[in-house]
Amino acid sequence: MTTPPTRPATPDLRRTAYAIGGAVLATTLLWTVAHILGIELRIGPGGGWPNQAIGLPLVAGSTLVASLLASATRKALDRLTDPTPTIWTRLAVTVLLVSLAPLTFVQASGGARATLALMHLAVAAVLIPLLAPRNAD
Repeated sequence: MTTPPTRPATPDLRRTAYAIGGAVLATTLLWTVAHILGIELRIGPGGGWPNQAIGLPLVAGSTLVASLLASATRKALDRLTDPTPTIWTRLAVTVLLVSLAPLTFVQASGGARATLALMHLAVAAVLIPLLAPRNAD
């Protein structure tokens, strides 16, 4: 008798909520530490455009939106394809690398760039392991 191949389990609602909440918490904590250390999170596109302050509502809101999009993408991939456990993970790592690219072009202090890069990495460090497919047991 042969056993059918196992399909990666879709993350349950609790695990998804932990992932989204954890990502928002991680970026909120990093923003708070940067604020306490006096790192001013201001970025400017250059070319005479004014600098933009990156406040806590922007950080938390954009993290929430990115996390919800990651979760929705994971669920859509599960419905549309017969994913192996690496498809979503590879896509997530690609999105992380693309999200880091603009940090090389904006005008910002070294501390601001480092903090923003850490925020991007923190979101990935929370979302990728928690939303990545696991083989059903």
